[in-house]
Amino acid sequence: MTLPDPVFYAIPAFGILIFAELAWMKLRGGVAYEGRDAAASLTMGFGSLIPGLLKGLVLYGAFEWVHGFALFDIGFQWWAFVAVFFAEDLCYYWFHRLSHEHRIWWAAHINHHSSQHYNLSTALRQTWTGQLALTWICWLPLALIGFPTELIFFQMGVSLIYQFWIHTEAVGRLPAWFEAVFNTPSHHRVHHATNPRYLDANYAGILIVWDRMFGSFVPEDGTEPCRYGIVKNIGSFNPLVIAFHEWRSLARDVARARTWRGRLHTLFGPPGWREDGKGTTSAEIRRLWAARQAAVRQHVQPAE
Repeated sequence: MTLPDPVFYAIPAFGILIFAELAWMKLRGGVAYEGRDAAASLTMGFGSLIPGLLKGLVLYGAFEWVHGFALFDIGFQWWAFVAVFFAEDLCYYWFHRLSHEHRIWWAAHINHHSSQHYNLSTALRQTWTGQLALTWICWLPLALIGFPTELIFFQMGVSLIYQFWIHTEAVGRLPAWFEAVFNTPSHHRVHHATNPRYLDANYAGILIVWDRMFGSFVPEDGTEPCRYGIVKNIGSFNPLVIAFHEWRSLARDVARARTWRGRLHTLFGPPGWREDGKGTTSAEIRRLWAARQAAVRQHVQPAE
């Protein structure tokens, strides 16, 4: 069975929604798109189509090879579309979480977080190196279970389309039942924020229930607006810098490491870790922030 590429058919809708969001922002008198930033995001989006060809050529063969050892013959029954919706979304959660927790995958993913603006164009700031970094192996278990390759790729496209609309500040909180089950603009704003309380949270694709289950959920706090970007912003709108700056930093830090253990931990440890102790990880940033918050609460606590 041949399934269409849903992303291809969604591209016109992406453009329409970006213009609609831009018009809404201007009507409200708020800050419109930053032209250079939006252009960089659009360039990253179009550029990602080139390595995307690898998905159709090489990755298809890899998934088909693994499918040859499938435990079950699932096929394209109606219930397979329901099952792959949940299974693929769980795979996406772990891919996304691991991409924040291990630097070699963070190097491929960081470009999506590099914008200091949060709008629909940011959703198009896609990786150019994810395929080469082998991030796609998180979805291989689906082929081993028995889901057809075409069905896996189809659902991956559906997930990508869903995640487009949550990259906006035009939508506030949605009904509580929706916020409890699905990823929303509120949840994803937290994911893109660099505030210590928000770091490394809300990895969901479509369903926020995975974050709630695995302890990575953080709600948006109306008293603390999200600050977007990365912990150390790159200050460049050059797509080549956006795509490859962290790979360059990673290579430098590997070369700087004095031991093989240090080199391996630089590659596979958390972003921000350095063997010389001069780096700072997200966990350390959150710990220091929590300590400061506790000190403030203790200081303002009235004496008995």
